[in-house]
Amino acid sequence: MSTNSGNISEASNQQQQQANQLKPIQVKLVLLGEAAVGKSSLVLRFVNNEFIDNKEPTIGAAFLTQKCKLLDKIIKFEIWDTAGQERFHSLAPMYYRNAQAAVVAYDITKAASLDKAKSWVKELQRQANPNIIIALVGNKLDLEDQRQVPKEEAQLFANEAGLLFTEASAKSGEFVMEVFTEIAKKIPLDSLSSARSRNGLSTSGSNTNADGTVNLGDDSTNNSSQCQC
Repeated sequence: MSTNSGNISEASNQQQQQANQLKPIQVKLVLLGEAAVGKSSLVLRFVNNEFIDNKEPTIGAAFLTQKCKLLDKIIKFEIWDTAGQERFHSLAPMYYRNAQAAVVAYDITKAASLDKAKSWVKELQRQANPNIIIALVGNKLDLEDQRQVPKEEAQLFANEAGLLFTEASAKSGEFVMEVFTEIAKKIPLDSLSSARSRNGLSTSGSNTNADGTVNLGDDSTNNSSQCQC
C-alpha cells in the first residue's frame, strides 16, 4: 500500500509541475520614447502582426497583451504603450513602476530621438525596478536611406548602459519579434513564477498556436532568436 501511495504522490507532483509550466507567467512591459518614433506600431506588429500608416498619437497610454511560448514556459506580456508627448511625461512612472521589462524606442531617421531615448534609460535606471530588462530599439529600419543615427553610436550606448539592442522596422516587421524574444530570454521566469505562486497570485494575434500563443526562440532551429510562427 505504501508503495502505491508513493507512486500516486509522485504522479500528482509531476502533474502539478506540468500544470504550473502551462500557467502563463505575467510580465509587465512598458514602451517609452519620443512621440512619433513608432512605439505603438512596434507593439501592434508584435501583437496583431499589422501596420497602420499615419496612426493617431497615443493619448496617455494604451494597454495590450500577448501570450508567447518560450521553450516550456508560457509568458503573458502585459504591455503599456505610453504616449510620447512631453505633456504626458509625468504619467510615465505609474506605468513603468514594477515593470519587469521596458522597450525604449527611437527613430533611426531622427537624431534627437536617440537623445530622448537615453534620457528615458537613465530615468528607468534611477527610478524603476532595479532588475528591469531594458531593450533599446531603433525603429524605422525600412528608411535606411534617411538614417541620421549611426547604428554603432546606439550600440555603444547600449553596451555601456547594459541594455539589449536591436534595430527593427514596425512597417516591414523585420526584427520586431526578436526584440521580445531577447527580452523573454533575459527575464528570470522561474523565480518570477515561484514568487507569484508563493504569494497566491494567478499567472494567468498573428502567428499563433491553437492555444493563442506565439512561439518565441524555438531551440529546435539553428537560430534560436527567430520566432517560429
